[in-house]
Amino acid sequence: MTPITAETLPAELHKAAGTVTRLLAKMDDSSVTEPSKLPDWTRGHVLAHLAGIANAMARQLEYARRGEQIELYDGGMEGRTKAINLAAGHSLAEHTASVTTAVESAVAAFDALEPGDWQARISYRDGTVLDGGLALWRELTIHAADFGLGFGPETWSRPFCEHLFGFLEARVPGEYRFVLQPTGLPPLTLGSGGTSIAITGMLTDIAAWLAGREPSLGSLRATAAADGVDLPELLPWPAGVPAQPTH
Repeated sequence: MTPITAETLPAELHKAAGTVTRLLAKMDDSSVTEPSKLPDWTRGHVLAHLAGIANAMARQLEYARRGEQIELYDGGMEGRTKAINLAAGHSLAEHTASVTTAVESAVAAFDALEPGDWQARISYRDGTVLDGGLALWRELTIHAADFGLGFGPETWSRPFCEHLFGFLEARVPGEYRFVLQPTGLPPLTLGSGGTSIAITGMLTDIAAWLAGREPSLGSLRATAAADGVDLPELLPWPAGVPAQPTH
């Protein structure tokens, strides 16, 4: 498994931003108000969230360049939720303008980084600029699938799925040891509990399940001691973001 680095991440951000832009072009005003793949959220909610997280990450970088830190969202998570709800009902033209501007600005901010800037501290997850860039990559990629416009988890790249495996290991309950067996690829172990469960299937289906999304290829199977079992319940999304999937 090859980790994403400061050298390779900018290209991935451009790809993810391009996917969001293409999906925006497929929408009309009526489709913006239709349900997304996320419970209780329309596509307008997802668009409002994408604009918000892109602006928030750009602001993290702005302060990091000055050697300062600032909370991710104005008003914290309450302010974030309020802003999403207020903007969710905007027209497609308004969403297109806000999302495009925010995402382009955030990606440009990462493009402009010098090599030493990637390890600057930010408040998000008490991490680094690189952590912020990885978060933006996750948000753009996963929420593109949440639109439900034919660009689901089956389109996720191998590097992205492998990144999710590492990031989402925190969702493995303490008593379990997951032996991931993606079709045609080497196995990977997550967790260190005493009960081993083999999770087999297509790479993207395994990643989607770990991310709290519906596996789109229907290939998942769980076994324990050679017997078929139900897929285990996962712990919440790793601390540092709300429990709602990837928000």
